[in-house]
Amino acid sequence: MDKNKKIFGIDISKETFDVVDSQGNYYQFSNNFKSFLKFLKLLDENSHCVMEATGYYHYSLACFLVEKGIAVSVENPLSVKRFIQMHLSRIKTDKSDAAMICLYGQQRLLSLWEGYSKNQLESLQLIGLLETYTKQSTALKNKLEDQQTLGNPSNLVLKSLKKNLMHLQKEMVLIEQELLVLVKQEHQQMLTQLESIPGVGRKTAMLLVVLSDGFRRFENSSQLCSFTGLTPMIRQSGSSVKGKNRISKMGNGRLRNLLFMCSFTACKCNKGCRELYERLVNQGKSKKLVLIAVCNKLLKQAFAIAKSGVLYNENHRSKLQITS
Repeated sequence: MDKNKKIFGIDISKETFDVVDSQGNYYQFSNNFKSFLKFLKLLDENSHCVMEATGYYHYSLACFLVEKGIAVSVENPLSVKRFIQMHLSRIKTDKSDAAMICLYGQQRLLSLWEGYSKNQLESLQLIGLLETYTKQSTALKNKLEDQQTLGNPSNLVLKSLKKNLMHLQKEMVLIEQELLVLVKQEHQQMLTQLESIPGVGRKTAMLLVVLSDGFRRFENSSQLCSFTGLTPMIRQSGSSVKGKNRISKMGNGRLRNLLFMCSFTACKCNKGCRELYERLVNQGKSKKLVLIAVCNKLLKQAFAIAKSGVLYNENHRSKLQITS
């Protein structure tokens, strides 16, 4: 971190945001535009604001600061949480959190936050709504199944559940159609390229494009795999602790589920995935572990194709071996 930079750690919530700078000064503001202007008076060209990605609460302030030419970093809340735990902090207040975020910014290598375009932001909101409706749809299906197992289910209950489920499914179709329109406006060619990968369907391709912001937010495929939550977490310590390895599951659950479904088809019609599948199965690996490996293979292929701008071609494997 540049020694001339003045770090501002920001802990932000729905109503307020607390600020502690690298000199130990503390401020509290309301989370609104009027207070943004007041906060701006404390900043100059050497200021660097650091905050956590807290749902949508941070977004307005982050966008405002970027528009005013202030350096902003929006960090993963889990990274900040682990940092605070590492320092054995026993105090948990908005002020203390802002101070620890400031210290985090002083000790870590930060990447600048660029914000989202209007198209990207709307697409992300549609994906969020789609996830909510998907969970509600699953809950309704489970409830409907429970009711149908009863010896004498209520017709009124069944009718209401089916009506709500049908309504949700229609809404999900409309959302996916609107999402497709938005993706095609900016990434029509990339969407076509991703769909050329055997095993990758349109829904998966759309989510990959939106969540990666056209693959601009990742420098290599390993970062993409980590973002999706498909990287293994190894739990082992000495000779006594040998926990079962699991994937991290840190990322978009809907994308992860779609990729897992894609892996079944990819094992049959995608040459690279099929060879990987057969090799790992012959080594005695479990089927679930092998399918997760196939998911990672699909992500690496998607990253390579998105960055190279070519359609999938199994006979040009060298073109698919872009930084992994």
